[in-house]
Amino acid sequence: MYKVTDWRAHTAFPTSGQHDPRLSMRWYCYVDLELDGARKTAHRSFRLHNGTRTVDQPGNDSEPWGPCHHACAGLHGLGVRVPAVLKEHDVKHLSKHGSMMVRCAGAAVLTLTALLTILPACGSAAGSTAVATNDFLDSIGIVTTFPDRGQPLAKTIEMVRYCGFRWVRAGIEGLSDRGPTTLQTFLDLHRETGVRLSWGLVSGGSDVKKLIEAAKVLAKAGTLLAFEGNNEPNNWGVTYQGEKGGGKAPSWLAVAKLQRDLYEAVKSDQLLAKYPVWSISEPGAQPENVGLQFLTIPRGAKALMPDGTRYADYANVHNYIYHPNSPHPSDNRTWDAADPTAASKVDGLFGNFGITWSKKFQGYTQEQLDTLPRVTTETGALIDGQITEDIHALNLLSIYLAQFKRGYKHTAVYLLRDRTDEGGNQSFGFYRRDYTPRRAAVYLHNLTTILADKATVAKAGQLDFTIPEQPKTVHELLLQRSDGSFQLVVWGERLSGQDRVTVRFGAKHAQVKIYDPTIGIEPTQTLVNVNSLDLTLSDHPLVIAIQPK
Repeated sequence: MYKVTDWRAHTAFPTSGQHDPRLSMRWYCYVDLELDGARKTAHRSFRLHNGTRTVDQPGNDSEPWGPCHHACAGLHGLGVRVPAVLKEHDVKHLSKHGSMMVRCAGAAVLTLTALLTILPACGSAAGSTAVATNDFLDSIGIVTTFPDRGQPLAKTIEMVRYCGFRWVRAGIEGLSDRGPTTLQTFLDLHRETGVRLSWGLVSGGSDVKKLIEAAKVLAKAGTLLAFEGNNEPNNWGVTYQGEKGGGKAPSWLAVAKLQRDLYEAVKSDQLLAKYPVWSISEPGAQPENVGLQFLTIPRGAKALMPDGTRYADYANVHNYIYHPNSPHPSDNRTWDAADPTAASKVDGLFGNFGITWSKKFQGYTQEQLDTLPRVTTETGALIDGQITEDIHALNLLSIYLAQFKRGYKHTAVYLLRDRTDEGGNQSFGFYRRDYTPRRAAVYLHNLTTILADKATVAKAGQLDFTIPEQPKTVHELLLQRSDGSFQLVVWGERLSGQDRVTVRFGAKHAQVKIYDPTIGIEPTQTLVNVNSLDLTLSDHPLVIAIQPK
C-alpha cells in the first residue's frame, strides 16, 4: 500500500534574454510517498517555453499549457494538501477520473496522474508506516569541544547525558598520545554515555594513516559511527602529498585526492569497510570542477578527477538555518533549511550537490537529490539580535525533527557549550560558558526523555491517521517504539500566531497521552476512547503517545 506524505512544486533556472521568464522556465513537481514501508519520491520535471510545456521524462504530458509560475499535483482521496508555495494563489480543487487537479491563478491546469505510474495499482492507503523511534533518536548528534580546548571530559559527559545525544562529531584534530585529548578520552565518553563518534580529518587534517589507526581502536570498542572528510576546505585548506588545496589555493585537486584516498583506505580495511564515509563539507565552494559534488563521479561529468572516482557514501552539508540570503527569524525556518531543492535559501543540499553555489558546476539532478543519502555535521543558530534565547531553543528542537523528516540520517548541531577558546560571539550552545543549561538543553532533554527507547522494532507498523487541511507550518513524524506503541510528533513552526488542526484516526484508540516538551516530561493530557484530537500548534512539537491494541 502507498500513502502520499508530502508534495511540492517549484520553479528554477529561468532563462534570460528573448523570452518572458514566466514563459521560459524549468519547474519541478514531486510527490513523497511511503510504499510498503519504504520512502520514495516520484518526480516530474517540465520546461515551459512561450506557454508550451514539454516533459523531461517519458510520459503522456505533452499538451500545451498557459503560463503558470507554480505547479502542483496530487492524488484524489489520499488527504493531500495544497503545498505551501501556492498559499498566495486562488486555488481550486477539481476531481476528475480519480485524480486531483489544482488550478492556479493564471489559468494553468496541471494533473500528474502519469507521475504516479511508478506505483502499483493498489488502491487507497490503509495507514502511514512508522519509523523506529530509536532511529530518530540515533540521528540526534552534537558538535563539542574536548579537553585540548579547555572543556573537561566529566563536564562533557554530564551535558551529553542530560540532553540525550546519541552521537558526537569528533576526529584527529587535537588528538595526541600525551593528551589532554587522547583516544582514551573518546573511549571513556562512549563508555559513560553510549554515544558513538563520527571520526574525521576535521579542519585542515590530512593524516589518513593516523585517522585509520585510531578508528580501528574505536571500532573494536563499538564507538565508531562513520568517517567524515575534511571540514569546510574553503575555510581550512589542506596540504596533501606536498600539494596545497582549498583555502586560498587556486586548486582543490589536493582536497579531492585526499578524500579519494580516505575512502579507499576505509573500504580496503577488513575491519572498517562496513562503516559509511561522509563527504567533505562545502563541496559547493570548489573553484574548479574536481567532482566533489558527487559521491561517485558519474560518466561524462567533465571533472578534473576521473569518472568513477569514489569519494563518499553520504553527502554532508552544513545547512545552518540562518544565512545571508535568509538572515531573519521566519515561519518554517528549520523546515526550509532542510529542503533538498533550490527553494532552500541556506547553504543546503542543492547548492553543494545539485548545482554548486560558487561556480555553478552541475551535480545531481533534483530527482537524484531527493533520495541522496545525506547527513549534516553542522547546523544551528547564534543567539544575537532578533534570535533570542527562546527562538534559539525552539529552533534547535525543530532542527532534529525537520532534518530527520526530510531525509537526513544524522544531524549534529553546533554547539554543546559556548566556546571559551575562541573570540567573538560564541552563543551557539545548548549550554552557557559556565555550564548552565539554556532553554534549548531543557527542551531537548524533555523530548528525548519522552521518546526514550533503546531497541528497534523488527518491522515498523502502520497507523491510520490524517490531518485534514494541514497548514504549511504544521509537520508530522510518526514513530514507533520497540514495545509497539506509536508516538506521533506533530509540530508547528510559526514565528507568531497559532494553527488549529484536527488529527483524525482511522480507528478508536483506548488511551492517548499528549506531551509538550517545552513544559516537561509528564503528559499534559490523558484521553480515552479517542478517534480524533483537536490541537493548537504554534512554534514547538507535541508528542501523541498511542498504545497498541
